[in-house]
Amino acid sequence: MIAEQLAGKRIAITGSTGFVGTALVERLLRAVPGCELVLLIRPSKRHDPSERARREIFKNNAFDRLKAELVAAGGETFDAMIARRVTAIAGDVSTDGLGLGDAERALFASCDTIIHSAAAVSFDSPLDSAVEINLLGPPRIADTLNALGVTPHLVAVSTCYVAGNRRGYAPEALVSEGHWDIGLNWRKEVVAARRLRSDTEALSRHPGQLTKFRTEARQELGAAGAPALAAKTESLRESWVKAELVEAGRARAASVGWPDAYAFTKALGEQAVTEVKGKVPVSIVRPSIIESALAEPFPGWIRGFRMAEPVILSYARGLLKEFPGVPEGTVDVIPVDIVVAAIITVAALGPERAAPITQVASGGINPLKYKVLVDNVRAWFTEHPLYDDEGQPIVVPEWQFPARGRVKEQLKRAKNIAERTEKVLQALPLRGKQAAWAASLEEKKNEIDRAYEYVQLYGLYTECEAIYQVDKLMAMWASLAPADQAAFNFDPTSVHWPTYVSTIHLPSIVHHSRAKTHPGKNKIDRAARLRRSVLAPERHLAAFDLENTLISSNVVESYSFLATRRLNMPERVRYVVRTLAEAPTLSSIDRKDRADFLRFFYRRYEDAPVDQIAEDSQHLLAQLILAKSFPAGLRRVREHRELGHRTMLITGALDFAVEGLRPLFDEIVAAKMTVRPDGTYSGNLSTVPPTGETRAQIIADYCDAEGLRLEECIAYADSTSDLPMLEAVGFPVAVNPETRLAAIARKRGWLVEEWSKASGAPTKLLPLGTMMSDRERRRVFHEGVRS
Repeated sequence: MIAEQLAGKRIAITGSTGFVGTALVERLLRAVPGCELVLLIRPSKRHDPSERARREIFKNNAFDRLKAELVAAGGETFDAMIARRVTAIAGDVSTDGLGLGDAERALFASCDTIIHSAAAVSFDSPLDSAVEINLLGPPRIADTLNALGVTPHLVAVSTCYVAGNRRGYAPEALVSEGHWDIGLNWRKEVVAARRLRSDTEALSRHPGQLTKFRTEARQELGAAGAPALAAKTESLRESWVKAELVEAGRARAASVGWPDAYAFTKALGEQAVTEVKGKVPVSIVRPSIIESALAEPFPGWIRGFRMAEPVILSYARGLLKEFPGVPEGTVDVIPVDIVVAAIITVAALGPERAAPITQVASGGINPLKYKVLVDNVRAWFTEHPLYDDEGQPIVVPEWQFPARGRVKEQLKRAKNIAERTEKVLQALPLRGKQAAWAASLEEKKNEIDRAYEYVQLYGLYTECEAIYQVDKLMAMWASLAPADQAAFNFDPTSVHWPTYVSTIHLPSIVHHSRAKTHPGKNKIDRAARLRRSVLAPERHLAAFDLENTLISSNVVESYSFLATRRLNMPERVRYVVRTLAEAPTLSSIDRKDRADFLRFFYRRYEDAPVDQIAEDSQHLLAQLILAKSFPAGLRRVREHRELGHRTMLITGALDFAVEGLRPLFDEIVAAKMTVRPDGTYSGNLSTVPPTGETRAQIIADYCDAEGLRLEECIAYADSTSDLPMLEAVGFPVAVNPETRLAAIARKRGWLVEEWSKASGAPTKLLPLGTMMSDRERRRVFHEGVRS
């Protein structure tokens, strides 16, 4: 009996926070009550291994069945059972010696069985990462065990796809044996992958590359400030390095006959552990494509999306109209509980009775044909369609089976069109709904990118014509007693594919995707939910930008009002003509750096009489600022005050222009100019203008001084130049966002508000500011004094 054979055994598991690992932990705890588990978990920055296990493993719904059984038994609680039977230790298979401390080494050495399921399972892992985990992980475990002088049974989980891009039967044998051997040296591959990482990192720091990253960052964020641009530039550099290493992995794998770096490094990992295992007995278990559970712990259980789910859901959402593949080919999938049962059985039989290599696959004994899968998927989504944002059913297309190259070319063309359109829209001064439409276009472009990636990653798998033999698996199955077969089913023929696909797998992935499955618009208004969070009583501070956030005006209009208020009509006409000629220059400076723009523009206040400006500012408040205000925005300020929140206005406008708004705010932070002894403004700012990252620092300093928490603060703004402020708080709100910010807000799930002027507000257009000579500027203001 399997449970009895493992009773009293201490079993170490790597990769326990993953899909297969979590299923292994659950099945062993529930079906083998006499065993003890040691979970090798890499510590995170925030959580130690025990806390990671609690959060990432035992909170998963895979354990609901076990918890219910314990409650029904009326004995030990789940938490008590975990404390008694499970120990989480710090370890990392990507580090020599597994990163174990003295106590961890002693516990690891005491284990009877090691189940190694940790892997970089992504098909698009960077080559060096896949090498460190998939290739070097198994031999590192064997090296560590040999160094400790112990010989537990090592069960290494690999993949059937180590067979590579081969047609016909793939036996349960090492890739390096017989006609499969193409003479690869795994040690040389390790050296080359590490050198490639070093070379790529160096190339990413070349001046030309850095300039390119900086330009891309500015195109995406605009005038967001130096820290935000620096962070984005570094993020783009890191992404470029990763993309280069991913492509290097694909190219290297393809050059030697594997579909991707995952299968390539897994194959070399088998070769490496076989070579260095020493006295450690090793059994290799190779599953094919692992999908949702057939029955254990419950039908349809899945953790994260595997290979087929993104493709299926993209088809159901109308994104993928066709996908490459061979209609009569086999899609070799296997439910996760069948894989787990096979792994446990291999561990129970031990190295003496278990085969050196056991493949857990369906294609050679119970094949699921690609066309059968597609027909079942189409029939199911025809009967149970997903719905779009407008509540209309998405009609799934008739599936085609084109060549992979044709699909990639179609997606490339669609991507190019979307990118060109996006560039045009980003150059336009769009706001609010128009900017949201442009942001939705970016989302559509991202969907095309994902579809292209699916074809790139998974196309080879749907075209694969290898048949994985399972003779040793079925021999092991035949050797089991009926009770063990009932408790640990790993028979691939037990799966009826139409039933599994239609009644188990598809309902499960749709549920986990949270896709819209009912007609009509969503009953839960996401914006309303976010708004409730923003207006919760426990919030501390609400900080507001002014221009295009609370009013549809700007510093140029304010200056124009003050500069022209006392001029006659001919002078105003000349003012407008000069302004129109200057507008492109002002716009260009503003796009590059908001602070530089304000310094440049405010110099035209030089020689302005302070008393006259103070008098005219009262009219500015009534005739411009309030007339162009957004009633909904001002109501929001009052709502925050009524809830007991502090309110702050942070603006690049000059202090005299916004002084009249002080009754609405606890604090107003605005730009200030120095005053000369003769009572005129100098045209020079007395402090750094509150723009970009300065705003984030102002809020942080205020919270520190007042004992407030940044994560309980709200910020309202309209532009990517305010991104540092929005990112600094717990509740960012994009108001009438311009295109770049609309895209960011949409991507990050921020609340977006669209506020407008009152319908009866004046529509008179004021002239824009102008680049006047010093003599003309003095004349304008002095003319006003004389009049």
